[in-house]
Amino acid sequence: MPRGPKGERRPADVIGAAVMVGRIATGEIQDAPDNRNPNAVALGSLGGKKGGKARAAKLSARNRASIAKKAAKARWKE
Repeated sequence: MPRGPKGERRPADVIGAAVMVGRIATGEIQDAPDNRNPNAVALGSLGGKKGGKARAAKLSARNRASIAKKAAKARWKE
């Protein structure tokens, strides 16, 4: 049985997926239980917010421009 993005087990065939949707709709099973520690989630969010600003302050204007050009090229690549 394949695994979803958070490691949960998912059915591989269409009929199994339909049965799972029906069980979720009737409340027989939960869609995705949230077993994360709320304190760890809050700390991770704070660190992520600080990290981007700190990195931007550390980079020179030339480096920021080259990173932005690379991102734009990847975004609009055909």
